[in-house]
Amino acid sequence: MKIIKYFLFLILIVIIAVSIYVAIQPNDYEVTRTRTINTSLPIIYDNINDYKNWENWGPWQEEDPSMTFNYPENTVGEGAGYSWEGKDGKGKMETVSAIKNKSLDQKLTFGDFEPSDVYWRLKEVENGTEVTWGMKGNKNFFFKLYTTFAGSMEKNVGPMYERGLEKLDSVVIASTKKYSVEVNGITQHSGGFYIYNTASSKISELENKIPEMLPKVGMYAAKNKITTAGMPFIYYHEWDEENNATIFSSCIPTTEKVITNRESDILTGQIQSFTAVKATLKGDYSNMEKVWEAAIKYIQDNGLEETDGPRLEVFANDPGLLPNPADWITEIYIAVKSE
Repeated sequence: MKIIKYFLFLILIVIIAVSIYVAIQPNDYEVTRTRTINTSLPIIYDNINDYKNWENWGPWQEEDPSMTFNYPENTVGEGAGYSWEGKDGKGKMETVSAIKNKSLDQKLTFGDFEPSDVYWRLKEVENGTEVTWGMKGNKNFFFKLYTTFAGSMEKNVGPMYERGLEKLDSVVIASTKKYSVEVNGITQHSGGFYIYNTASSKISELENKIPEMLPKVGMYAAKNKITTAGMPFIYYHEWDEENNATIFSSCIPTTEKVITNRESDILTGQIQSFTAVKATLKGDYSNMEKVWEAAIKYIQDNGLEETDGPRLEVFANDPGLLPNPADWITEIYIAVKSE
């Protein structure tokens, strides 16, 4: 009988000791991980701001493939949320604050634990975007008891955040490299008036030369209140791959003929309506060679004959409004003889 009493007394002492140990543990916690991702800040912000994207890079599914997700009508921005259920229980997340291209603050509730504050901080750096993902909160006695035996939040959450940022890196980089090429076939280009400037360049330097020239035409149009009639385009006058040389104009279409200032290097031109083979690239401009190759192959395969008419490259949407290059659309027109 004494042995049982001593045993129970010993258990009581252990319980008291554990309780004291648990009680004196820190009342709060914070876990953060940071990674620099080599892409623009808006692309990352748009990805993490929509909970529907989290399935693509969230680390939890690797631990529990049986997880199921539920999305309400709103999954983007302040007030957005989602919930999940897995082998370890149920949880939900809600965005309480969203500052575009800068930060997100979220509230995480999981099981019977105290809610946690989750936050994202984004900062442009020289080689991309610095992404910080963190979690902080308070621990009640039962939360402390859990982490005493299951391991600290740093030990459990830290590696998960590291893995999540690693996967996010892969996902957003891959998303910027997506592209598609479509040959639309024969069409009639309406032509029209345009203002332009012209330069000769190495073909290999076009990627830098065009962004230098085209804004000058745009600024001239804005300064002189010229009404434009469509999206900017490039007019290739000569293309000499053997000598790595081209002569081209950076153009903006206008609703009527514009008389430009004599002292300006901005001139007025006109394209007559012409028959053309049209092809479309959706994706980064670095893939332009592929759409040109596809259009030329179409001309050859269909027995068409190219003329000395225009070769145009039209920027069908504004990359300034679309941070992900995968969303950029460029149309090309190659003049061919009418049937």
